[in-house]
Amino acid sequence: MHVGIIGYGSWLPSGKMMAADLAAATGIPEDVIALKFGVKGKPVAGPGETTAFMGLAAARKALATAAIDGSAVDLVIWCGAQHKDYPCWLAGLYVADQVGAKRAWSFDMEAMCGSMMVALDVAKSLLLTHPELDTVLLVSGYRNNDLIDLSVPATRFMLDIGSGGSALVLKKNVGRNAVLASAFRGDGSLSEMCIVPALGSREWPPAPADTTRAHFVVPDEEAFKKKLGEVTMPNFYAVIREAMRFSGLPETAIDYLAILHFKRSAHDAVLAELGLRPEQSTYLDEFGHLGQNDQVLSLELGLRDGKIRDGSRIVFVGAGLGFVWAATVIQWGPYAE
Repeated sequence: MHVGIIGYGSWLPSGKMMAADLAAATGIPEDVIALKFGVKGKPVAGPGETTAFMGLAAARKALATAAIDGSAVDLVIWCGAQHKDYPCWLAGLYVADQVGAKRAWSFDMEAMCGSMMVALDVAKSLLLTHPELDTVLLVSGYRNNDLIDLSVPATRFMLDIGSGGSALVLKKNVGRNAVLASAFRGDGSLSEMCIVPALGSREWPPAPADTTRAHFVVPDEEAFKKKLGEVTMPNFYAVIREAMRFSGLPETAIDYLAILHFKRSAHDAVLAELGLRPEQSTYLDEFGHLGQNDQVLSLELGLRDGKIRDGSRIVFVGAGLGFVWAATVIQWGPYAE
């Protein structure tokens, strides 16, 4: 038995912040933002383009790509941001209702920007162990740019964060685009090093001034940077290599790396470490970082540009605050066990 991807889609709002806008907001030179941070522009959601709205728009695209109706979906997994339309709210059930998945059940989950890979692995496991499940919709929306204050120097490493949605449709024994193995790493010692200090249960009820504190902060910038420098890249390499090994493939078999957006030097370092050419990935400098949507967007761009073909071995890889690193291998095209 195997699980394959039959539909995919991403959705981006029309609003944008360009490098010049980010430069004006931060005081960082425009060329540094465009070249070093690697952000020529990023989509930014406007009024009404809520987290669930963007996920729903992507879900409809993915269902259209799969050429199925929502009524064929057995399970909807929301793997988008916790920053949703309402607190304590299940976005997946909302999406299920809106796409007509009337008999589907749903749950929401998140591993921050590693969520799409975790959701792929969870969905695969559920499909292979539950005979009543045949088709699963993974859906994500993300507008954590709402939680970034560009005037705060310590969190300017997050200035690339934008808005968007993505979705995948998975089906059991479809004979193509097989989801192979995944690998994960976590480091909870980073869990409180970059946080939104207000509006959580630790400081409840909220004070009138808390709306001015509803953005990410780094309480100890020096310690945070030191810790990230020690663990970030080794864990990226580890999950990629482990996912390939768990898939029964050598590291040299990677054809395309669908990696999250981060600064240009880090992107280039990952390619160099893995012996990959620039054309074996897509640098998302026209989009910035859209959270757990980066990998599906990269998949779409790779297919559009002819970088991904039948037979391509794709690695989805990302990392999320907290910190978690995640990678999933996909065999694109016809698949026979």
